[in-house]
Amino acid sequence: MMMTPDNPKAIRVDLQLIADMIEPGTRVLDVGCGNGTLLDYLWHFKQVDGRGIEISTQGVQACVSAGLSVVQGDVERDLKNYPDDAFDYVILSQTLQAMWEPRDVMTEMMRIGKRGIVSLPNFGYWRLRLYLMFHGRMPVSENLPYQWYNTPNIHFCTIRDFVALVKDMGLTIERSLFLDDTGTSRTIGTSVGLANWFGEQGVFLLRK
Repeated sequence: MMMTPDNPKAIRVDLQLIADMIEPGTRVLDVGCGNGTLLDYLWHFKQVDGRGIEISTQGVQACVSAGLSVVQGDVERDLKNYPDDAFDYVILSQTLQAMWEPRDVMTEMMRIGKRGIVSLPNFGYWRLRLYLMFHGRMPVSENLPYQWYNTPNIHFCTIRDFVALVKDMGLTIERSLFLDDTGTSRTIGTSVGLANWFGEQGVFLLRK
């Protein structure tokens, strides 16, 4: 059962942070929207004109069953079909690291969206560094529960890596947050080194 204003359900902390960055009544594309949890929340609580792209059949079916406007497609191939500035926000939630060409995907998202929102796991998080140091194996955690051979994550990056990519692409970070191991959000701002050590996840609001 999906949420309604009369029957709200809690969503993941990182999804809530994304939702808080979005103005009501705007046009939103959720890239790799999964089962539609974020889109559903935005529809009910921000009254957005929301669309989604999802590659998995199960995810698309769940979205359509909930009345969401979602199409099945390959993000890396299909974003080019959207016109420039078609959306106010384009969202990549825990998706970028699973792309074969993440920079190309970001280029397309910023072409079709006036703003982009990216959330991603931070592979520079201190617990992951220690795990690799002491165990000599690729880290496995609650937020990264996969073994190296079955993970959907293709490109492992840190918050510092992502900030460098954004700068190299000539984009502006309007707002940036990291989530620590207690689920508490903190502003990154100029404290990229601190966020890179203590952030399990990063959330970024970008503009051209």
